[in-house]
Amino acid sequence: MTSWMPRGSGDPVADGWVAVRQAESWSRERIDEQAWDYVSGGAGDEVTLRDNAAAWSRHRLMPHVMTDVRGLETSIALFDQELPHPILIAPTASHMRYHPEGEIATLRGAATAEAITTVSTLASLPVADVGACAAELKASWWMQVYLQRDRSVTYDVLDRAVESGAGALVLTVDTPSLGARDRDKRNPYGAPNGITFPNVPAHTVEPDSTPAHRRIWNAHLANDVTAADISALTARYGIPVLAKGILRADDARRAIDAGAAGIIVSNHGGRNLDTVPATADVLPAIVAAADAAVPVLVDGGIRRGTDIATALCLGARAVMVGRPIIWGLSTYGSAGVAHTIDILRTELEMAMALLGVTSTNQLSRDLL
Repeated sequence: MTSWMPRGSGDPVADGWVAVRQAESWSRERIDEQAWDYVSGGAGDEVTLRDNAAAWSRHRLMPHVMTDVRGLETSIALFDQELPHPILIAPTASHMRYHPEGEIATLRGAATAEAITTVSTLASLPVADVGACAAELKASWWMQVYLQRDRSVTYDVLDRAVESGAGALVLTVDTPSLGARDRDKRNPYGAPNGITFPNVPAHTVEPDSTPAHRRIWNAHLANDVTAADISALTARYGIPVLAKGILRADDARRAIDAGAAGIIVSNHGGRNLDTVPATADVLPAIVAAADAAVPVLVDGGIRRGTDIATALCLGARAVMVGRPIIWGLSTYGSAGVAHTIDILRTELEMAMALLGVTSTNQLSRDLL
């Protein structure tokens, strides 16, 4: 992206942005086709992609009335840190495709909205630059991990990330291969189109001579990730390691037994294996398997405050939001990122009041 201007007046409030989904069409108008296919598409026939959002509304909220709901409090405790709300930013790649400042703009918006940013291994900027900005802003951030086959390459990046202030590592465990992403096959997204990943040195990527139409493996991704990698990361860095991409209760237990400090229920935004369940549908079983040993987070299709309330009623400690952050970043920059979080936080507060509760701790299965 060589030039960028905010949409409209530059002020999302003045421009009447009141619901997260409004920004999706605005973002589509501003992002080139290749990048849009990448950020909005899913795998296969995109069954899971659609179902992720639909699944939250299959749960019906059952409010208590005649309750005093003064003094709403959305704060949560997570890894010995008090967060003002349960909305975190999920890792997404290449933010410079959407704004010239890339992940720095995202981090600034997140800091304004008091949200933790999770920076992707496939970020547009070196982790040291992100960490320096976070330190200046006094902002919390986590580092997402795509392990490479040569673990030393990954460790070099993570050493810099932890030294630069990353507060947790988010190990993606569901991507030994990319899914059948038809949009990306038709409209490739990657190095041939000028996209670089400074946290994955080009000389470390193993070439693949397989014809593109028969290619299964991705050069940036290890296809031998196991629970032992959770143990290794925990031992090496001594900060929380969360396993992201869990859809089964037994996998959640294996991750916890290996030392995972948290579980993120995720199907990679419907981008890997199509026809897997929506995250809302499997969340309760994974919460039960975790049995309060570690916090359970969830992503996938979060678009409303009621989605967040439902997730917390089902036992999640917090939610992570991905695509809507890109919509906000591409339309209003840092202000758009902050406004996305603010909309969701405000809607969550409304939902809590209307459900008859005053704190996130009171959101439970009783309200479903």
